[in-house]
Amino acid sequence: MLVVIGVTSTKQRVFLNIQQGDKDSATTWREIFKDLKQRGLEASDVKLGIMDGLQGLEKVFCEEFQKAKVQRCIVHVMRNVTTKAPKALHQEVTDSLRDIFYATDRKTAIERYEEFVKKYDGTIPSGVASLKRSIESCLTFYDFPEEEWVSLRTTNIIERVNKEFKRRTRPMEILASERSAYVILGFVAYKMEANWKCAPFGKSNLPILRNFTQIS
Repeated sequence: MLVVIGVTSTKQRVFLNIQQGDKDSATTWREIFKDLKQRGLEASDVKLGIMDGLQGLEKVFCEEFQKAKVQRCIVHVMRNVTTKAPKALHQEVTDSLRDIFYATDRKTAIERYEEFVKKYDGTIPSGVASLKRSIESCLTFYDFPEEEWVSLRTTNIIERVNKEFKRRTRPMEILASERSAYVILGFVAYKMEANWKCAPFGKSNLPILRNFTQIS
């Protein structure tokens, strides 16, 4: 199942699409995006797409939402780079990558990226090349409010949804039909949306919590 989740201007997460399909198919993603627009989604209102680096998906997204930017999931990028390093360097490389992606600002992130390239280009050239191909889209989150960065860096929201879908359907050895799958997943999505209403996107709820945790 291919899932699209949107975030409204009021920072509420909503399911926009649940559809059976091949995640590597550019044609399928184009059909999904066109369907969203036919159902009322204004292409010009889409500001950002967060994805895991699937080339077909990213290409089609940029074509269908030409004013939107792309944020590539840093977890996927870090994994791709780290797996190209010797096992003895995995933790060191991971820590260096985190220093880049969790820098306090874009300028610092770029400086740390340049240091990473200089340090590892001779040791793990394939890893450095992989990072070079992704670094620009990995830092897109800096163009948005700081309280949203924690939610913009990764595709964690989709990963959690997929995990919940699998948890609910795994005990069922067989589903009667594709329609029954949509009914079950639709119900799970409805429950998840209800929970999301209590937790706005990003860290926008932290100032409220701070009122109860600060020592006067």
